[in-house]
Amino acid sequence: MNKSKQTTTDSKWPKIRKFFNDLHLWFGLISGIVVLIVCLTGTIYVYNTEIREAAAPHLYKVEKPAQEAMTADDLLIAAKKQIKGKISGIRINHDPERAYAILYSKPKKEEGKADGKDQSVKSAEKAEAKKDVKEGIAANGEGKNKKEGQQKEKKSGPPAGGRQRANQMMINPYTGELLGDPQEKETKTAAFMQKMFSLHRWLMLNEIEKPLIEGVENRKLGSWITGTATLLFTLGVISGIVIWFPQRLRGWKNGLKIKWSAKWKRINHDLHNTLGFYSCIILFLMGVTGPFWSFDWYRTGWQKTWGTYKEAPKEGGVPPKEEKKEESIYPGPEHAPLAVNQLLSLADKELDYPGDYMLSLPSDSVATVSISKYRKGFFAPATADRLILDQYSGKILKKEIFAEKPLNERISSSVKSLHVGDVYGPFTKLLYFISCLIATSLPVTGVMIWLNKMKKTKKKKPGMA
Repeated sequence: MNKSKQTTTDSKWPKIRKFFNDLHLWFGLISGIVVLIVCLTGTIYVYNTEIREAAAPHLYKVEKPAQEAMTADDLLIAAKKQIKGKISGIRINHDPERAYAILYSKPKKEEGKADGKDQSVKSAEKAEAKKDVKEGIAANGEGKNKKEGQQKEKKSGPPAGGRQRANQMMINPYTGELLGDPQEKETKTAAFMQKMFSLHRWLMLNEIEKPLIEGVENRKLGSWITGTATLLFTLGVISGIVIWFPQRLRGWKNGLKIKWSAKWKRINHDLHNTLGFYSCIILFLMGVTGPFWSFDWYRTGWQKTWGTYKEAPKEGGVPPKEEKKEESIYPGPEHAPLAVNQLLSLADKELDYPGDYMLSLPSDSVATVSISKYRKGFFAPATADRLILDQYSGKILKKEIFAEKPLNERISSSVKSLHVGDVYGPFTKLLYFISCLIATSLPVTGVMIWLNKMKKTKKKKPGMA
């Protein structure tokens, strides 16, 4: 009986495998060129922050002298004397050899001014961050209150909805010297990375002014193309895993190694087969999260899948009931808000681990102080823990520990980290870089396998023209 079942399974498996092999082939052929471009640019963009900072070390690195760093309050006072615009927060780095950042918004007269080449791409990158905040996915608790967000909006911002990111002025924590705004002091490397971003997201169609298809914005068209190719790539990963599984257990060994002593055709096959297997989990995560930024229906489906979707009110309809907003209790003009240093000391007691701070200053007399803390280390997660404090008493009004959130919320809000690879800091970034490099090679090795099979087919049928 068992032998009969085994024989039936053995006879079905070649047909199943051929079906998935055909699917895998067509998914790859249709999406191959776009996937090659998206994966190559994605490989480079994994280390976007590190590459930009390496090109402009004078903005991010400082020498640590014998004395202690200035207090956050003193740095804010020094910054107010030098920065034109409203200061909204400060980022404090745990590393003593890194600069701090002052968050500020430019005066209205300066809003909308271009600050060099590739302004459209820079706006595009900001639009991504805005969308992340709007959807409640990137900050994991970093979002500022509504009033503050409105104050930061820029007239020159991209057409997409959401809020504009504040500018960042880097400052030496030991001297109070302003080092510069990275957005205004653009390097050739930064311009190159902006091109990589545009190519990755929209195939650089956003740089073409005249619409290629009437009624469709070029940026949206590029997003649809990359999103569709990514969906096909994800299906290709799934079908590829099905093809990889051998018919019998003893065949597994061949699928786990590359036979370097074989001919180049076999080596090419092993590179596609084996490397694809080892990287399949990360490739699937990259692929399944990518279309989030391409299609509204996909973004909605993602949020509904994880139970985090909140339906927007219809035009003329009743808006959903908002959660009660935390506010500071205003004690009167004779009571000054707590110093930033005092607030940071309170945060240190609640979040007792080394990390970087992002502190958002209150926008008015009843607004709260938002403090986010990021862990540091090779395996440190990209997410932040967040505190909302009364600006006068320092009372903790809300505490959000990311690890304590329900699993569905953690996954849904980590879509960006799951896509770019900083889920667990430098460790996962390295894994994503290697996997994305492998993904870049798959269309090439895959096409070579297909061409070799086509040659074999022609040799078997010499009579056919």
